[in-house]
Amino acid sequence: MPGSDGSRPKAARILRCGELAPGQTRKFPLACDGGELDCFVLNHRGELRAYVNECRHVPMSLDWVENRFFTSDGCFLLCPTHGALYEPTSGLCVAGPPCGRSLRAVPLVERDGWIWALCPDASGGSAAPPTPARRRSGPG
Repeated sequence: MPGSDGSRPKAARILRCGELAPGQTRKFPLACDGGELDCFVLNHRGELRAYVNECRHVPMSLDWVENRFFTSDGCFLLCPTHGALYEPTSGLCVAGPPCGRSLRAVPLVERDGWIWALCPDASGGSAAPPTPARRRSGPG
């Protein structure tokens, strides 16, 4: 799914549908606007969501052990630097700094048996909760 001008990809194929079991996560790079974002996809109770792998308090990675993002009970995403807890379905920080701010959502699309990640909003904000992977058909 390269950009229409050929300058940069607008999406990256990250995994096959059904490949990531509930409670699992996977990191992936995403080329956007001439740079590369460190991102991750998660399966929380059967729904896929993806975020930029960066705490909204301090620009640190969220995986406290390589590719481990969930708290031990699987209820929240944990930033190990200051203990921030984020809701997996919305990316909203509910405890610790930066309480009330959300992770940058990475839109997902299901197409031809694959999950594709799209570049997030360039503003760095997260205006709306991320949507689970949605089905997309046809060329383009």
